[in-house]
Amino acid sequence: MSDVLVLNRKFYAINITTWQKAISLLFIDHARVVDEEYNTYSFADWKDISKHISRQPAGFVHTPTLKIAIPEVIILKFYDSLPPMDIKFTRKNIYEHYNYRCCYCGRKKEMSELNLEHVVPVSRGGMTDWLNVVTACIPCNVKKGCRTPEEAGMKLIAQPSKPKWRGPVSLCFKSGIKLKASWQKFIDTVYWNTELE
Repeated sequence: MSDVLVLNRKFYAINITTWQKAISLLFIDHARVVDEEYNTYSFADWKDISKHISRQPAGFVHTPTLKIAIPEVIILKFYDSLPPMDIKFTRKNIYEHYNYRCCYCGRKKEMSELNLEHVVPVSRGGMTDWLNVVTACIPCNVKKGCRTPEEAGMKLIAQPSKPKWRGPVSLCFKSGIKLKASWQKFIDTVYWNTELE
């Protein structure tokens, strides 16, 4: 089974969803399947086309009465906005922003070997936000304790910062999902049409 690329009404990649959610959106007529030629198909159309598809990279959903091909790309019928351009302050996003490295010793670690580290400790008025939280391995975190880096004699090799939103092109790369050939033209369109800084 497979993930599905979601486009807004303007054919702009905005999300990656599960095949179950994609089929649900098709069934309730909130989305259509998109093929490589940019043709779109309703659930009924796709159900009929699926009867004639013998091989589908994403696979098929089988029920007692039908076989339907899992689409690789769908387009939403009623949504033409872009996703929020702000990166959420989540544990996963913080780890990804610092590339799973300790911001003190620079070593790359597994998630289980990293902590979130307040550069200015909360007990000293430090905030829990992008500009005060970094990743630290457990030994460095313990060594620093409730002190500032200067007081602990430690130096940050990566300064706290808020990551920049890079547009939908980052959907595939950030989530670790393998880019499919059928998605390439939509991702390329985003890449070539995204405003440079």
